[in-house]
Amino acid sequence: MSEAGGHGQRLGQFGQRLGQFLHLEHAPPSLITRSLRSVELAVTETRNDAPVPGLSGSLTAEDAFLVSLKLHDYPDCELWERGKCVMKADVQAGATYLYDLKRDPRYVIDKPFHSLFFYVTRSALDGIAEQSGAPRVGDLDCRLGVGHDDEVIRHTGASLLQALRRPAETNQLFIDYTMLALTAHVAQTYGGLRRVSEPARGGLAPWQAKRACERLEADLGGKFSLQQIAAEFDLSVSHFSRAFRLSVGLPPHQWLLRQRVKVAKQLMTIRDLPLSEIAISAGFANQSHFTRVFSAVVGASPGAWRREVHGAPES
Repeated sequence: MSEAGGHGQRLGQFGQRLGQFLHLEHAPPSLITRSLRSVELAVTETRNDAPVPGLSGSLTAEDAFLVSLKLHDYPDCELWERGKCVMKADVQAGATYLYDLKRDPRYVIDKPFHSLFFYVTRSALDGIAEQSGAPRVGDLDCRLGVGHDDEVIRHTGASLLQALRRPAETNQLFIDYTMLALTAHVAQTYGGLRRVSEPARGGLAPWQAKRACERLEADLGGKFSLQQIAAEFDLSVSHFSRAFRLSVGLPPHQWLLRQRVKVAKQLMTIRDLPLSEIAISAGFANQSHFTRVFSAVVGASPGAWRREVHGAPES
């Protein structure tokens, strides 16, 4: 098995590892990205409203970090590092906490909990630094029991929480783009990353923009990753994402959603198909997903739009 394949398998099991760490009955679902070369990142939602009291398990010691957005207050939390109880602290809902996996972070589980965990490897941070033309990041600000009021992570967490709950409606481009932005934010805010050279300001060459749009349009389901598309132009993911937005006016995942809406309009114009079939043909997960996206972009439901334009019955 290749190094990338082995790493992918390991991260694909991250939800299972986190579930064992928190003594969850079932492994929580994870979203995974390969935005930075073959390096992956993951986000996982964990929740237990009636836990069995006891000390959490241990996660594998490695050069990686957990960034946790707390969605539930957890007062008087007993925190452990390197096999010893270090302190107690009140954990606040809405706050962000960072953990260094080299230190074997653990805590006593004796109250309901609900959190989002972002798994960020050292290699991911190194990749962000390299693409930013900056020195590598040292350790992150992982002060035990110290919560950060981080609006960016709260906003990102809310977006990814919806993606975790509706995985069939979430395209890989969105996951890659969002996790890349989060990793850059973590590196800058908690690792002191500072750019030493300005990123390229230009967009894609016209032929590149045309080819990138064709590539995206050929995969309305959004299965391609940003890494795959950026690699066709020998660009880093961050450079490609920035250049695409400059050239086209939207990030790749948002451009793709609008192409789906465009295709759906064409199908409603030329064929008397049920909306459920149009949804699948245009790359949406189902009719409900189609209706939500179409309504947000167009300002009217697909059925209402078709009745207004063509006088056709809603189906």
